[in-house]
Amino acid sequence: MTKQLILTSTAFLALAVGSASAVTMSSVIVTAEASKSAPAPLITQQDVVAQVSKHPAEVATWHLLRDDPAGLELWIMIDDGTNSNVGIQFNDIKAFIRQQPREVKVAVGYLRNGSVMVAQAPSTDREAAVKAVRLPIAMPGISASPYIAVADFLHKLPAVPFQPREIVLISSGIDPYYGPGPQNPYLESAFNDAQKAGVPIYTIYYSSAGRSGRAFRQVNWGQNDLSELSEATGGKFFWQGNMNPVSLQPYFDEINRRYAGQYVMRLDVANVHHGFERLQLHTESSNVKLVGPLQVYVQ
Repeated sequence: MTKQLILTSTAFLALAVGSASAVTMSSVIVTAEASKSAPAPLITQQDVVAQVSKHPAEVATWHLLRDDPAGLELWIMIDDGTNSNVGIQFNDIKAFIRQQPREVKVAVGYLRNGSVMVAQAPSTDREAAVKAVRLPIAMPGISASPYIAVADFLHKLPAVPFQPREIVLISSGIDPYYGPGPQNPYLESAFNDAQKAGVPIYTIYYSSAGRSGRAFRQVNWGQNDLSELSEATGGKFFWQGNMNPVSLQPYFDEINRRYAGQYVMRLDVANVHHGFERLQLHTESSNVKLVGPLQVYVQ
């Protein structure tokens, strides 16, 4: 009998197991990053070395994400507890939406009461997404835990068919349900669910409304949590110290560069187990790093 297994990377990853020791993985999305923020060179299938839980994996197929027939769903999420002065960044956000390639479907959502309120479903209509951008409610803690909201969103995603997705999250990262401190269980649930769903999350620090937005300890832990969420899922964290960024455009430029260097990869690997397994990726190309989630999930 053939069992169906699921692995995730920077996007959704499905597995079909023909025996207890051999697993064929499909649709792994990998980001090739060049040094000094330069555009990554073209990476070939022969340039890639992969391991799953320290077991060698064969790169069976490899192609650019922008050539994938499903296209990318790009979700822009804004925490409704964010300081309302984020409105001065709207020109950058709208320009970022309009810059997306034709094959990218853009969606806009707001984190509120532990869930994501969808203002614009994924669409190639750029102006519809632009019109969905509004000021946050700017009420401290209105998102509940931002990590609960992200996890709730990820739980509701359809598992199949393969659909690459990425999230750009604008938030202070402050979790009023857990408070400042290590090993936030809601954060862990969010990045575990993102790893299962194969969704990399880019996080952008922007201060919270109210006193918490000026409390150093809370700001520091919020930034730490945002950084951990991005690192665990294969995304990237953007911040400018404890201050709000002057402009979001440099961050969006970096996200656009990453998309241009993303690939869909299928692996063949043996001796994997149920649960989370560590993913390691390397390339023989000089001055290039391959970035994915820290773990993949076998179900």
